Amino acid sequence: MTISYSWLKDYLECDLDAQQLAQALTAIGLEVDAVETTEAVPGGLKGVVVAHVLECDPHPDSDHLHVTKVDTGTEVLQVVCGAPNVAKGQKVLLATIGTVLGEDFKIKKSKIRGVESFGMLCAEDELGIGTDHAGIMVLDPDAVPGTPAKEYLKLQDNTVIEIGLT
Repeated sequence: MTISYSWLKDYLECDLDAQQLAQALTAIGLEVDAVETTEAVPGGLKGVVVAHVLECDPHPDSDHLHVTKVDTGTEVLQVVCGAPNVAKGQKVLLATIGTVLGEDFKIKKSKIRGVESFGMLCAEDELGIGTDHAGIMVLDPDAVPGTPAKEYLKLQDNTVIEIGLT
C-alpha cells in the first residue's frame, strides 16, 4: 500500500518529516518498504529564478529576436530572446547558465547571431509546468527578482511511503 505524505499531512496533525514518520510506522509494527520523493517538475527547476527585464531592444541581425538586460536579484545579465511578448519592465522566469530543463536541455552561454546570451527566458512548456509556447511566462509585477522559480510557483515535491501488507 502506498501513502502520499502530503495527503497524510492533510488529515493528521504531525511534525514528523517523511523519514521520521516511516520510522514511527515501523515502530508500531508496520513494515515500511520504501520512502520515495518525486519532484513536482523533473529537475525541480534548479537554476530558474525570477528576473526583471530592465531593457529590451531589437536584435541588430534579426527581425524577431530581442536583446534584453535582466536583473536576477544578484546581477544583470544579457539574454537574447525570441519570444514575441518580451518587453521592458516585465517579471519573467530565467533559466541561468548550467540549468537543465526537461531530460537533457542544458542552458549554456551562447552567441545568437553574434550577440552573447547568458541564459534563457522561459515559456511554460520549456519549464515543464504547462503546454503554452506562445511566449515567455510573464509574472505578477510584485514578483521579487532572485526568487527561485520553485518557490515562486509554490511547487511541492511529493513523498510516497510504501507500506508492506502482511
